[in-house]
Amino acid sequence: MFDFLCLNVSSLWERLLGSVGDAAHNALSRVVEAIRTLFEGDPETRRRVSFSVAIIALSAKMAKADGAVVASEVEAFRQIFDFPEEEARNVARLYNLARQDVAGYEAYAEKLAGLCGSGDQNCPMLENVIDGLFHIAKADGMVHEKEMAFLARIAEIFRIDEDHFRRIQARHMHLEGVDPYMVLGVSPKDDFSAIRKRYRHLVSEHHPDKLIARGVPEALHAAANERMAALNAAYAAIAREHKAA
Repeated sequence: MFDFLCLNVSSLWERLLGSVGDAAHNALSRVVEAIRTLFEGDPETRRRVSFSVAIIALSAKMAKADGAVVASEVEAFRQIFDFPEEEARNVARLYNLARQDVAGYEAYAEKLAGLCGSGDQNCPMLENVIDGLFHIAKADGMVHEKEMAFLARIAEIFRIDEDHFRRIQARHMHLEGVDPYMVLGVSPKDDFSAIRKRYRHLVSEHHPDKLIARGVPEALHAAANERMAALNAAYAAIAREHKAA
């Protein structure tokens, strides 16, 4: 099992935050540059650090977006970011820097997107960041309008296309009347064999082993289970429709 930020090596936190300083102005941009330079030549550690920092910083910005932080959101944050008590001070420091940073979340998200590596749309690591943010946003029982606008803008910056974002939203919010074809990213006009192939590809892509390879914490596998349930339900609905035809 991989922990969220290889926290058994506590010097990672000290090295990262030591390079940022205490001033809130442009703190997030400096964090990204620190990740890029401190872990150059070590792409796996950089990926895990990027994921961890993204959840902390963007969670802080999202909390600021809707103007209130409730206990359930704090608990949801702790569920997906499992850090030892001795690192609580460092996590809190980064969280507070993110909340105070006058540069806003967009500049940070742009730099973070550049760390994905491929520059392609729908980068899996960035999709996992969106999953984590949805997990926190819905912790109080609903995703508020300002939170949804925040999530949609983050997805846009991450180059997650609109249809893909709608599929992510449907997985997390269990919207009534969700089109199963939309969930799988296929068309009713597609041959069923092509739909089955697409479904199997999605199941393989979101296998827990793939999440581990991206540095996704085990706690976030609950979100992956939700995703798999949504994919399975969509495929089952389509299969029933084709069987009845």
